[in-house]
Amino acid sequence: MLILISDAFDASLESKLQAFGEVTTDKARAPEADVILVRAKTICDKAYIDAAKNCKLIIRGGVGIDNIDKAYAESKGIIVRNTPRASSIAVAELTFALMLSVPNHIEEYDLGMKNGQWLKNIKRTELYGKTLGLLGIGNIASKVAERAKAFGMNVVAYDKYVTSSPVATLVPSVEDAVRDADYISIHMPLTDETRGMFNEKLFAIMTRKPVIINAARGLIVDAPAMVKALDDGQVSWYCADVYPNDPPAEDYPLLKAQHVTLTPHVGANSKENLLRIGEEIVATIKDLMGDGKI
Repeated sequence: MLILISDAFDASLESKLQAFGEVTTDKARAPEADVILVRAKTICDKAYIDAAKNCKLIIRGGVGIDNIDKAYAESKGIIVRNTPRASSIAVAELTFALMLSVPNHIEEYDLGMKNGQWLKNIKRTELYGKTLGLLGIGNIASKVAERAKAFGMNVVAYDKYVTSSPVATLVPSVEDAVRDADYISIHMPLTDETRGMFNEKLFAIMTRKPVIINAARGLIVDAPAMVKALDDGQVSWYCADVYPNDPPAEDYPLLKAQHVTLTPHVGANSKENLLRIGEEIVATIKDLMGDGKI
């Protein structure tokens, strides 16, 4: 069996996979690979899948599979998997770090100190007692909710696929989740339903000028509408780790917008998480081989 590591994983993964067969990082060998491992960079569209004539399994190291045409791959007899549990802590911690950075004015204080300014007149606010609205309450969002509850926040969540949660009060609609939220964190996949969901119509119903954190998918947010909402004061701050493309185009509107904090899609890039992703990949291959599926 030939396993292709197409994107960047922890360096130890290659040696762990050698128990299953030959391992390569040569992308030119995709047509002969039995198993292809990708993260966000490799796009497994129809053309890629057609070229991967020997492929039996594609594993996305991370949450979501929107860079893989899953339906087409499965129509070709290819199994598609991801590692949904591995990244939960890493992405939740970055989400919470971004959430904490805004009311604590970390960027402003740091820049002020380095420029010889003593900015004690800028007052911090607390997360305690504030309302966090979660869009989605899966693995990552649940970890965010646990941390928010530890900070004394009121947590509400909307998820059309979930009927109960031990860490959040579920509400019946997106609008109910965001209307009175002080902070909003997005944890939904990119679908036809969620694409551009954060738009002028949704911003208009928000009553508390929230901080919005997006560590899910960039295209869930209508970027020009977000810039306008920030300029108009409907949204107080936008934090993002995700974009329409990696890296975003130079003319991406939010790159030069005010009251924005951006990180370069590093939510899943903790050392510990990359090891967990590798462990989950190894377990997936072992299980599928044991079942005779690859």
